Amino acid sequence: SESLHTDQSTCFAATLCGSCRDAKMLSCGWLLALLGPGIHEYMMSIMDPHHYNEIIRCLCVLQYLPSTAVNTTLQLQELREQMLELNISAYIIPGTDAHLSEYIAPRDARMAFMTGFTGSAGTAVVTHTKAVLWTDSRYWAQAERQMDCNWELEKDVSISSVVEWLISTVPLGGQIGFDPFLFSLKTQEDYELNLGSSNHSLKSIPTNLVDRVWKKRPSILSDKPDRLPDRVIRNTWQDKVTLIRSQLRDNPYQPTALLLSALDETAWLFNLRGSDIPYNPFFYSYTLLTMDTIWLFLHMERVTEELKVYLNASCNGSLCVQLKSYDSVLAEVKKYVAQPKVKVWIGTEYTNYALYEIITPQDKLMTSSYSPVLTTKAVKDETEQRVLRNAHVRDAVAVIQLLMWLEKAVPAGKETELTAAEYVNKCRSKQKDSKGPSFETISASGPNAALAHYNPTAETSRRLTVDEMYLVDSGGQYLDGTTDITRTVHWGTPTAMQREAFTRVLMGNIEISRTIFPSGTRGVNIEMLGRRALWEVGLNYGHGTGHGVGNYFSVHEWPVGFQSNNIPFKEGMFTSIEPGYYKENDFGIRIEDVVVIIPAQTKHGHNFLTFDTVSLVPYDKKLIDTSLLSSEQLQWLNKYYETIREVVGPELDKQKLYEEKDWMLRNTEPFTSPGSSASTSISSLTLIALAVALVHDII
Repeated sequence: SESLHTDQSTCFAATLCGSCRDAKMLSCGWLLALLGPGIHEYMMSIMDPHHYNEIIRCLCVLQYLPSTAVNTTLQLQELREQMLELNISAYIIPGTDAHLSEYIAPRDARMAFMTGFTGSAGTAVVTHTKAVLWTDSRYWAQAERQMDCNWELEKDVSISSVVEWLISTVPLGGQIGFDPFLFSLKTQEDYELNLGSSNHSLKSIPTNLVDRVWKKRPSILSDKPDRLPDRVIRNTWQDKVTLIRSQLRDNPYQPTALLLSALDETAWLFNLRGSDIPYNPFFYSYTLLTMDTIWLFLHMERVTEELKVYLNASCNGSLCVQLKSYDSVLAEVKKYVAQPKVKVWIGTEYTNYALYEIITPQDKLMTSSYSPVLTTKAVKDETEQRVLRNAHVRDAVAVIQLLMWLEKAVPAGKETELTAAEYVNKCRSKQKDSKGPSFETISASGPNAALAHYNPTAETSRRLTVDEMYLVDSGGQYLDGTTDITRTVHWGTPTAMQREAFTRVLMGNIEISRTIFPSGTRGVNIEMLGRRALWEVGLNYGHGTGHGVGNYFSVHEWPVGFQSNNIPFKEGMFTSIEPGYYKENDFGIRIEDVVVIIPAQTKHGHNFLTFDTVSLVPYDKKLIDTSLLSSEQLQWLNKYYETIREVVGPELDKQKLYEEKDWMLRNTEPFTSPGSSASTSISSLTLIALAVALVHDII
């Protein structure tokens, strides 16, 4: 048709792409034959040749695109129209929210809406002719499954890689748009630094362009924030405010206010929890704390009379909370900064650039990587440690129920990755103080387990069999704590390679767990202990070795862990330890436990620390090759199994789960020597006893 325009032809081609994807039978020759020489030449004449060739390329690789890929043509077309109006050549779409959260609400999943990719880490960039996603190795396979042929994947996550691509793609003098609410200060600085003198510039656009084209963007939930019960906390919110104010007062740079942007900061300070973020008990909020005022910014329609009373919201004293509209935070902070002799302290890791850029001049700003709330929250008090340990005991019961059930059910051949995930969620839901899963369960069998952060869907869920390894990474939210545990099992006969890889992953977990280190040691300095046994045979894994865990917070609680930007370890911190190994298209192994940092008893030194494991579920014995374990590692393993018996056994009795207790006892029998399990030793002793009896009879 003479009226066929470029955007319409693009839309037609992409629609054809989507409709043909399931058939997976299209080839370039077949496509060109379908178009015919006349239509082919006409399309070339009305479209940019590069754009047309990209469509042909898209259609020609359909046999490699799964049915899970999302058609993103329409939203890309509408976003590019917005870009034209603002005269920008590229637009950056981070995978976060205005609080720079790792886990975000559906209404903030802008990257997922634009790309189809639902992983928790990545950056998308759209130009007038291209669309590219950057993500890390955890999500490469997932991105290739979920993105359609409008998108290209860059297997990198660094800002330098994004900028290098922008410089080579965006015309000289072109402006690169971004939403300042979705950039941290460091992110903005890194983009500016890498762009350098390239004759490209960043353009801050406070109104998000994706929101403009997202017609069915989810609305904010109406759920109200809830206070934690007194039995799971030691310090009231007034105690915490007083403690943080003392840190402001004692700081030599003399800040007059503290701006809290991370959602868990406000939740911790006021002992409040919400439900805005799936699996994370947070509510949209900011806090501005001074020496004599407390401003809490939240959606006012959620404020109840009970909440007002709890927060002393009807008075004006130094321990009275002034409730303000969530959307007024920019204006209120700007108003505060306009006063003389004020200085605002921010944690740069979680304060967005939109807030940072209004705190001017620079002498009114004080920065640190993390706010004093985050560093204080990282060290659990005695009550928090006790209740978090208790939560892990109840959580162990749920995981033991899952493993026992799978052991019996899988040989029948009816269970799948999805039914296993549903079962463990059901088991947790029956435990005291359960508030649901702490993240979407990773239930992965065979080659799916080689994807470190795979989640089963109706399209991808595999049937569980005795011939494949199975990995389950799951966790629960409880009023008294957050849990996260991974176990890998095999119900048949594992290969020698699988046993060796599993054992070496276990050795890494044990080596970190049993290490003794000076207080103040950074996790990054001992992280390699988790990899050493794998490195010795040329194996490795592509994800971090551990992350902080808190008391009914996010399952990934910063700033504790083993990465370079985590804070030094102190007594009372909780972290996961989770080495792994993944053989592409074959199997995956991860062993994850949560540990608490406790004082270590040493012969000479003082102020040394070690880890105490609070995840209490046995490992799969048939996957452990004890001939690879040192005597120290074997001793640690037996002591751990003894702890499981002593701590989890009474809880199983209390819940009248006697079959589960028998299962636990069988699977925590001690190992007696390298190369032999307890069951083997018992069998050997039985044979010796029989031999002695026979000899006695003969004599």
